[in-house]
Amino acid sequence: MTYDVEAVRSHFPALSTGVAHFDGPGGTQTPRSVGQAIADTLTGPLSNRGASSISERNADAAVHGFRRAMADLLGADPRGIVYGRSATQLAYDFSRHLSKEWRPGDEIVVTRLDHDSNVRPWLQAAERVGATVRWVGFNPNTGELTADAVQAQLSERTRLVAVTAASNLIGTMPPIAEIARVVHATGALLYVDGVHYAAHASVDLPALGADFFTCSPYKFLGPHCGVLAAAPALLERIMPDKLLPSTNAVPERFEFGTLPYELMAGTTAAVDFLAGMHELGTGNATPIEGAGDRRDRLVASHMALEEYERHLRSALEVGLAELPGVTLHSRAARRTPTLLVTFAGLSAGHAARFLAERDILAPAGSFYALEASRWLGLGDEGGLRIGLAPYVTPAEVDRLLAALHAFTRL
Repeated sequence: MTYDVEAVRSHFPALSTGVAHFDGPGGTQTPRSVGQAIADTLTGPLSNRGASSISERNADAAVHGFRRAMADLLGADPRGIVYGRSATQLAYDFSRHLSKEWRPGDEIVVTRLDHDSNVRPWLQAAERVGATVRWVGFNPNTGELTADAVQAQLSERTRLVAVTAASNLIGTMPPIAEIARVVHATGALLYVDGVHYAAHASVDLPALGADFFTCSPYKFLGPHCGVLAAAPALLERIMPDKLLPSTNAVPERFEFGTLPYELMAGTTAAVDFLAGMHELGTGNATPIEGAGDRRDRLVASHMALEEYERHLRSALEVGLAELPGVTLHSRAARRTPTLLVTFAGLSAGHAARFLAERDILAPAGSFYALEASRWLGLGDEGGLRIGLAPYVTPAEVDRLLAALHAFTRL
């Protein structure tokens, strides 16, 4: 399957600046259609949801369109799609919802691989109720986190396991389906941070076995918000604190206040763009909304994108291996095209500034994955993170490697 990166790039106004963006793990650039959907929704007739007028119907359509689009992207039920301000906000919300039923002596499991948003909310909730926290490490030499390592921390008192589907720092993709099996064998729930995963892989929620799966549309070409997916029946069992007159229906019971209809419309547009991405350059000037089954088209686009990103990642890894004093910390057998590197005798922050002066954006830090950075022996400073996105070209990879070659010879 051919992936036409130049056809994809033509839909991103921001790329006209000439900056090479290797900062995708922190948030991608946005196609024109997403910005247009946001503007059209916000400036068109719009009011609170209802059926009496066009403005009410527009708001209602934005919400239902968002739920259907995210359900198609994640292989989920639209009735189980919860909107959130961010994945961090959703983790804090659900840590409060779920911990209502925890008791002293119950156990919560977190990992050293995760972004802090899938660690700290659970630690703080456990502390409030007197639950015990158990930690799962990963192999710092290979970056691997295994189901056996998770299973070793489980017991009959385990109530919830929180784990990432892909590390935003080093790209490791743990075996979530295997982890789900051992977690469910104890009767515990599995909360999966899929923020980095959903940007690079096709998500099939039933196959993964996650009870809760979160992601952030701004990591895959959409606006800044968060999404949680779960089975509607599971959500029915969870009772959040809420305002008395607000609905108790699922999933609305978890969404507080008036929803941002424009961001929901922008998210739907991003999913539609992703669904048509593999068709660009084949005679279609733009992704075709509604052409065929959107879920099937999303899977096809992800297959094409994954193959393309594997090719670019391989070229990056070959080039980095030729540079003196460079250590690559992204080594797991199954990983995203996100590479963390450090430099002998030179700081990652210096490297990031050197690249930025040459219009190459690859930031340095630990990127809120504090536990992972410390586990790797990198402290809170982390390293230089090089992340691929659907619009990165082979020429930009060559440009990055040439700049790093010059940097390592300072």
